[in-house]
Amino acid sequence: MQIESKRLILVPISPAYREIIFQEFTPEITEYTYAVSSADIAQTDQFINQSMKELEKGTNLVLVILLKETKEFIGCIGLHDINTNTPELGIWTKKYAHGNYYGREAISILKAWAEQNLNYEYLRYPVDKRNIPSQKIPESLGGIIAAEYDKINLGGKLLHTVEYRLYKSNTCRVVDC
Repeated sequence: MQIESKRLILVPISPAYREIIFQEFTPEITEYTYAVSSADIAQTDQFINQSMKELEKGTNLVLVILLKETKEFIGCIGLHDINTNTPELGIWTKKYAHGNYYGREAISILKAWAEQNLNYEYLRYPVDKRNIPSQKIPESLGGIIAAEYDKINLGGKLLHTVEYRLYKSNTCRVVDC
């Protein structure tokens, strides 16, 4: 499986990316995420192995984001709970890649893939209210804020979450019909 855009390629996560994921998924990157950085590479291995098992089961899709031209690692993207009516999008990109709109491009092509390959009502995109750059991603794709709530991340930190809904491009919603 491979999903391509103008600048990016999304490929399934694998052990080939363990060292770069461990290196780039830092406390700074995870400041506003549900997941936390790994204390040792064994935790990264566990994440990769679990992601691969969930892909086989058809419940989650975790992909690595690469630059198309150079195959440079940019980050990871996920579509979780793909066997439900409301799958959840998630993404992180390495610090060096910030500001290049890679996140927006990656979410856009994964959403397009989901529209062609999954049956769902809408995609959920939860993001901490303090993470303004990440909020711009679903907003750029027509996302609508549907809920606000507090959530404790895996490290015990309180996140102030806004949850966007991204509907299929050809879906008519009550608010815009």
